[in-house]
Amino acid sequence: ADSTALLLAAVERWPGRIRALHIHHGLQAAADDFVLVCETVCAQAQVPLQVLRVNARHASGESPEDAARRARYTALAAAATEQGLSGVLLGQHADDQVETLLLALSRGAGLPGLSAMPQVIERGGVAFYRPLLGIAAADLRRWLVNEQIAFADDPSNLDERYTRNRIRVQLLPA
Repeated sequence: ADSTALLLAAVERWPGRIRALHIHHGLQAAADDFVLVCETVCAQAQVPLQVLRVNARHASGESPEDAARRARYTALAAAATEQGLSGVLLGQHADDQVETLLLALSRGAGLPGLSAMPQVIERGGVAFYRPLLGIAAADLRRWLVNEQIAFADDPSNLDERYTRNRIRVQLLPA
């Protein structure tokens, strides 16, 4: 939902200048369905779409989330550089920001960790922007539903084996 809302807002803001990049992690059965939703939304918005398949499998003792994140940023930076893009927009929103802060607190992070996600980061020589950090996930979803815009929900976001998801499912609602 967050990436779909971001894509459509970017198309409205910069018509004719947006390209969509979708990461296919291949880690779950629903991954191919995510591609279909992306293809539909991008076709309706007349945005070229590139699906980037990555190997996001984690090594023994390595965090699955970290492995997927590294694979994602590496693929996005390479694709952006290859296409001559000036930057990449990421769909992280206010709820993601709170989750990141609470995750850092739970791990005893110092001040750098408690600063959570910055608006702009650099990876692989590419600037990544997070323009939705001030917008709640519920507001993004409400807008998509009101506009009758299709989006995909990643079922792994509810898997409470992962600390971030326990924060999302149990702590944030409280």
